[in-house]
Amino acid sequence: MKKILLFILLIGFTSLTSFAQTHAKKGKYGFLKGEKMLNLEFEYDNMNVGKKMTEDEYVAKKVAEYNEDEAGKGEKWKESWFNSREERYEPKFMELINKSLLKTDLKADKDAEAKYTLIVKSLFTEPGFNVGVARRPAYVDFEMIFIETATEKVVATYSLPKIPGSQMMGFDYDAGTRIAESYAKSGKMIGAYISKSL
Repeated sequence: MKKILLFILLIGFTSLTSFAQTHAKKGKYGFLKGEKMLNLEFEYDNMNVGKKMTEDEYVAKKVAEYNEDEAGKGEKWKESWFNSREERYEPKFMELINKSLLKTDLKADKDAEAKYTLIVKSLFTEPGFNVGVARRPAYVDFEMIFIETATEKVVATYSLPKIPGSQMMGFDYDAGTRIAESYAKSGKMIGAYISKSL
């Protein structure tokens, strides 16, 4: 029985880690050699959510649904939806990119004085769900855009589609928890690519 359970867990983990599709890269990261800081910006403009809705459509739908259950609940959900960016997603990304960069002299941070900026652009978010008996991980499609800070000239891009987000033990009942894990994984991945190139 223990072997069967271990096998099921292994299959689940393997399918989750292979969830991300191929990554399209344009440009090389040699320009970061010798740099001490990488500025970070996060962009959510024109992001689609869920079943190919615009974010505005998705938020309006969820607010109406939550308010139907309980007056004012929708507004609280909306506040949490947007606040999670600075409170959860971006810190997770920064924590994991910097862990991946530990073997280099480079550090990444928001509002850093740096020659280069990495724009972390969220193109699509699938919040997923977890209702105990059934669950689906979140995933986010990212585009990583490296620019010269002063000129805004694009020097490299990296596409990270369908980066999954969930917690292994299944305690991710909140969408923000699942989505935060997508940002953590994308930070780890892009940090590893940069580290390897340096």
